[in-house]
Amino acid sequence: MTTLVARPNRVRDAGQRYQWLATAHLRLMVLMLVFLGVGSLIGLRLTWLAIFGDPPTNAYATTSLIPLRGDIVDRNGVTLASTMDAWSVGVHPGRLLGDPEDLAPRLAALMPERSEAEYLAILRSGRSFTYLRRRAMPELVAQVNALGEPAMAFAREPERLYPQTTLAAHVLGYTDFDGRGVTGIERALDGRLTDPAKRADAVALSIDSRVQAAMESELFAAMTKHSAVGATGLVLDVDSGEVLALASLPVFNPNKFGKSPAEARRNNVTQSVYELGSTFKPLTIAQAMDTGVVSSMAKRYDATAPLAIGRFRIKDDHPLGRWITVPETLIHSSNIVTARIADEMGQARMEDLFRKLGFNEPPHIDLKEKGRTLWPHNWGRSTTLTTSYGHGIAVTPLHLASAYAALVNGGIWRPATVMKLEKGVAPKGRRVFTEATSIRMRQLLRLIVTEGTGRRGDAAGFRVGGKTGTAEKPGAGGYSRSVNVSTFAAAFPMDRPRYVVIAMLDAPKGTADTFGFTSAAWTAAPVVSKVIARTGPMLGVIPDAHKDVDLADLAPLIQKPDKEE
Repeated sequence: MTTLVARPNRVRDAGQRYQWLATAHLRLMVLMLVFLGVGSLIGLRLTWLAIFGDPPTNAYATTSLIPLRGDIVDRNGVTLASTMDAWSVGVHPGRLLGDPEDLAPRLAALMPERSEAEYLAILRSGRSFTYLRRRAMPELVAQVNALGEPAMAFAREPERLYPQTTLAAHVLGYTDFDGRGVTGIERALDGRLTDPAKRADAVALSIDSRVQAAMESELFAAMTKHSAVGATGLVLDVDSGEVLALASLPVFNPNKFGKSPAEARRNNVTQSVYELGSTFKPLTIAQAMDTGVVSSMAKRYDATAPLAIGRFRIKDDHPLGRWITVPETLIHSSNIVTARIADEMGQARMEDLFRKLGFNEPPHIDLKEKGRTLWPHNWGRSTTLTTSYGHGIAVTPLHLASAYAALVNGGIWRPATVMKLEKGVAPKGRRVFTEATSIRMRQLLRLIVTEGTGRRGDAAGFRVGGKTGTAEKPGAGGYSRSVNVSTFAAAFPMDRPRYVVIAMLDAPKGTADTFGFTSAAWTAAPVVSKVIARTGPMLGVIPDAHKDVDLADLAPLIQKPDKEE
């Protein structure tokens, strides 16, 4: 009998399981190799980037780590402008679910800058989107959100913040709602402040916030006291051209620039031009010394009678009726003698002086807001004479400050800057006066303060030198006899000048303690005195009552100075 034996099914099943396991292992190996390859590629890429890639200051590496606009700080690191996140409130009128007539008055109550009718018009406009408030406080966002209207929209946006509010507003300027610089250093350095590779580093200005605050407060006090239309002031380093303070009044708050009038946003230090009167006289005398027209301080000039130019006459406010020396010319602020000296120099040399000082072009500074000077079209004899004492030519207060820096620093004119410079670094500049003339002018300017019209500009122990200037303000009907531009241009300490200080009041009015006088001797000079007394020690100038400029060789040339300008 034959017996048939069948192959067990489990043998076949075992073979199949073996094949399945082999296939699974193969697939796992392939998958592992794929993961290993991808991981290796990522590792190699990271290694390559670490060795050969751009440094971490590039745009894509820093965008999420730094503000969208760089900070601005003063020379000591005090923050003047910074960027932070803020809220915006908007609405999608086309998606409105509620009743516009019900929502409009509620929005007007929360955001009163628009009327109920204006909100109603927006809500009925059907537009896709409209901003209702930029730079909104979180409390307002919560209140608007509580209205329960789904069409309201809220977003976080970068906001430019000026923590010192109005301080140095005309230097800083402001940005628009899209973050673009509109005026001031915000406009001038817009590219630098938004550059991803640079905006992590704050921009340091030459401004010293302490000096700026002192200048602004003293100017504002004088402007208020004398009911002036406006006021300007600045402090300038005579060796580097750095501006430590620049003030223009009236002022504005860059956090709320839209609420300020256009005239408040105008930088009168760099944009507005003025006839600055007798402050030009030291510049004329210095040029006369350099050109050999004035060869001796003892030389005397006729001040006995007015000087005729055609049908006009040049007169002195306080006629001396005698022949006077060069020091007396400046001490008594004689228009007659200054004009006679300019007449001797002639048109070419007078015009050359003003061109060397940059009076024929806008002021040199980093800001974009610059005014064009009123340069004489006809340099005839009358122009030559009148410009010598600051009439017939109009420049900015910054022009004057740079000119006085050259007058006392050894004779080198340099452009002004609102950017902080490295210590010992300064623009090369150009020579305007000889060093010998500059040294002599320090004596003469000090004499004006100790013996002449600038006495109220002195500050005990600081050896101030300077010149007053009171110019009649031009108007539609000619020059006004009752409205002045009053300026005091000074420098200190005169034995080694370090800073120029300018103060100017536009149309000041007399007060009881000035006996009704509006001249610079009574209005602008005291401002400079107070600013120097407050800021001198901050700037490293320690008052010393035992030091002064040696005036021994000039003292014999002076007779009984007048009391005032």
